[in-house]
Amino acid sequence: MCKILIFGGTTEGRELADFCDKNKIGAYISVTTDYGAQLIPKSEHITVLTGKTDGGQILDFIKNNGIKLVVDATHPYAEEITRNIQYACEALNINRIRVIRKRAALVRDGRYFDDINLLINYLNDRSGNIFITTGSKELRHFCGINNFRKRCTVRVLPIEKIIGECASLGFDRSHIIAEQGPFTESRNIEHIKNADAVFLVTKDSGEAGGFNEKISAAKKCGAEILIIKRPAEIGTQLYKAEKIIAAVNNE
Repeated sequence: MCKILIFGGTTEGRELADFCDKNKIGAYISVTTDYGAQLIPKSEHITVLTGKTDGGQILDFIKNNGIKLVVDATHPYAEEITRNIQYACEALNINRIRVIRKRAALVRDGRYFDDINLLINYLNDRSGNIFITTGSKELRHFCGINNFRKRCTVRVLPIEKIIGECASLGFDRSHIIAEQGPFTESRNIEHIKNADAVFLVTKDSGEAGGFNEKISAAKKCGAEILIIKRPAEIGTQLYKAEKIIAAVNNE
């Protein structure tokens, strides 16, 4: 019986799935999209769950399936799902660990923002095209940028639903790059040049999120680097999470 529930269609989530597969540890892996599910290794030891979940749904699943350990390996900026996971585990007194992605080194010539709205205000006081690499969740905020249809090029996953959402927000199809990473420095340079961008907008997504390649590309293109700060959080490193998973499996 699976005693372990792992959240995360992230690099860390996939690595934990690989770990469970190689060590014959039964685990549920929860991801948001069908696309994310395709990236999880097919294994007799892994059961993939797909779809968004709220705190009540998570609580019911844990209770109904005898889960002993919940691992939150979601994206560093996925604050809502992390809150939902925490709520469910605290309500049921279930052991929960949060996997923390290593932060990127400080970009000395980058400009950091505590809030996405502050970043948008900054861009509205300036002219020039913008290459947005934060993913699709925050795109509605960027509609607040002056003349965003002309100025902004966005990069999102190649999922028709997401592309449709971009279009419904008003982003021109020619300004939507639908590709799956990881992206090399040279590919980032190509995207920045095609967007004729003087600004690159990113999150501190760490090495696993291709942050370093974006930064080096922006520097070579002379684009100003604008970074949305990562939320503060407490957790454990990936290798420690693997040890805890193995210990719970052997109980």
